Amino acid sequence: MKFLVDDLAWTREPAAYSISKDKIEIVTKPHTDLWQRTYYHFRNDNAPVLQMQTSEQYFSFIVKTAFESKHRFDQCGIVMYLDSENWLKGSIEYENETFQHLGSVVTNQGYSDWATTEIPASIKSMWYRFSRRADDYCIECSDDGVTFKQMRICHMAKGDGTIKFGIYACSPENSSFKATFTNFELTECKWLTHDGQQADHDLI
Repeated sequence: MKFLVDDLAWTREPAAYSISKDKIEIVTKPHTDLWQRTYYHFRNDNAPVLQMQTSEQYFSFIVKTAFESKHRFDQCGIVMYLDSENWLKGSIEYENETFQHLGSVVTNQGYSDWATTEIPASIKSMWYRFSRRADDYCIECSDDGVTFKQMRICHMAKGDGTIKFGIYACSPENSSFKATFTNFELTECKWLTHDGQQADHDLI
């Protein structure tokens, strides 16, 4: 499996964009976001998402992001958008001149959660690695594209069979910024088989 820009398709187009073999740029529209219900009690489902489709069960997708975010909640990163109520994303979300949130959102059956850690607002690029093992998924991040650190392991209720995955960028408030995506790579699954406790079905 190869990452080919010709295989990508939009779920909602951004304000402006450019796509080449080695680089994708997205300029966000104001008031665009992905979130479902939890805590805030609103549903936002209008962020631009650019994805490819696969039925491959084991793989990793790597991408580098660079961003000019400057307004609260501006964000860009990796995504697996299945439908409005089932998706995941990993990104950096700008907060203020001091810090921003590096985190992930997993949305299953219409409810989102958000796991984050604060990082300096001066950080303006990040690598992500999205890995699939059947209907389980792992999101990792890296500041150099070499050493990746785990952000999230999750199960997706509708994450078996054919999926779509790729990139996204959005601006939930009244702002707009440019996100740049480079260094696309599809590889064998870098999320290795667990070598600790045996799975329950192996003990029966």
